[in-house]
Amino acid sequence: MLKIYNSLSGQKEEFKPLQPGHVGIYVCGMTVYDLCHLGHARVMVAFDVITRYLRHVGYRVTYVRNITDVDDKIFNRARENGEAFEQLTTRFIDAMHEDERALGVLPPDIEPRATAHMGQIIEMISQLVDTGHAYLASNGDIYYRIQSFSDYGKLNKRKLDEMRAGARVAVDEAKENPLDFALWKAAKPGEAFWSSPWGDGRPGWHIECSAMSTHCLGATLDIHGGGPDLKFPHHENEIAQSEAATGEPFVRTWMHAGAVRIDNTKMSKSLGNFFTIRELLDKHNPEVIRYFLLSSHYRSAINYSEESLHQARHSMDRLYTALRNSCGESSSGSEGDQAVIKQFRARFEAAMSDDFNTPEALAVLFELIKESNRHGEQGVIYADLARELGLVLGILQQDPELFLQGRADEGFSAQEIEKLIQERLEARANKDWKRADEIRDLLAQQGVVLDDSRSGTTWRHKRVSQ
Repeated sequence: MLKIYNSLSGQKEEFKPLQPGHVGIYVCGMTVYDLCHLGHARVMVAFDVITRYLRHVGYRVTYVRNITDVDDKIFNRARENGEAFEQLTTRFIDAMHEDERALGVLPPDIEPRATAHMGQIIEMISQLVDTGHAYLASNGDIYYRIQSFSDYGKLNKRKLDEMRAGARVAVDEAKENPLDFALWKAAKPGEAFWSSPWGDGRPGWHIECSAMSTHCLGATLDIHGGGPDLKFPHHENEIAQSEAATGEPFVRTWMHAGAVRIDNTKMSKSLGNFFTIRELLDKHNPEVIRYFLLSSHYRSAINYSEESLHQARHSMDRLYTALRNSCGESSSGSEGDQAVIKQFRARFEAAMSDDFNTPEALAVLFELIKESNRHGEQGVIYADLARELGLVLGILQQDPELFLQGRADEGFSAQEIEKLIQERLEARANKDWKRADEIRDLLAQQGVVLDDSRSGTTWRHKRVSQ
């Protein structure tokens, strides 16, 4: 039985999709005005694993993750760069796709863009205006009338009166209520615009997601997810406008990933502790970054530090070393082995079915490789299962040798290392133990670890945390 923590109810619930056997997921994607950062990676990887697991247990999944390509930040950045906003968004969409491919994130089934759904956006705004949930203000903007939706605040457990007390209205706004939010913004000089019944303009951010999600998945979504910063006001506003427009419950299960902190401090450009995915990929293997993100439960806050990435590398080295040492032909194993395999599989699925508990699922993988090591050449069956279950998490899919011999930050090249290993083998064959030891020590100084076995000598890079 799959249980998922629902942010709306504040508790784990048995998951039952609207249509048996099919799951519709919508996740708020990126506003494409800059490179993706570590917080984006957290959401990307979390919902990639969630989608992978749902498919693993037999669900047919329609995964929708939107692109926000109409936004103040986009227009401001394009203006600063002196380029068309479409050119800016295309560049950063391409960069986002490169980053997610590097991290092993599978593409969503549908990736709607706001600019391609203006018809649906305008139609939903019209419904809200016609039913009195929205109004045309004196400044030409269309605002959602918060007071018209009695359940406003239910996702974040906030009361309307408490929120109103701290709200402020900007000088150029003409709201009835400080909490009312823009559905349509009148065109500004030099800014991109689209035609509407209320004049030229563009949509507000919140309405874009409501229009795209309901267009792709229907009035009620099985799962809606995103980062922790979207819970209020974005997701709260999505609920209000969607349910007012359709008359149906908007989302059955709300899911929110935890925040990313840098050395126990909130990640922020102003603090200078802001990391893009590309900056991390320059220093770390993509699977190491992915492992780091999976090592904490998706709902919990995760703390980034260089030490934590080195620890992740050490853990991945252990996993891949075991896979490298279990490279014989696949075997079905004995009846006893099959029984143990069944237990491991059940434990992995029990962990993942408990609100996608990836730390516990990773623990099962480590027990599998321990079993593989214990059985020596007969441990292939356990290594094979580790690879199979690793695929659900998006790890352990590289060639073990290539992973372990991956790029060192500095030092000898792979060709130089292989040459020294061959020289060491010749020294040992000639009983020149002094020279053999000198070569081992020389390689060790460069962070290269040699593993001698009856089948030969292999090597891997040792990271500083080891």
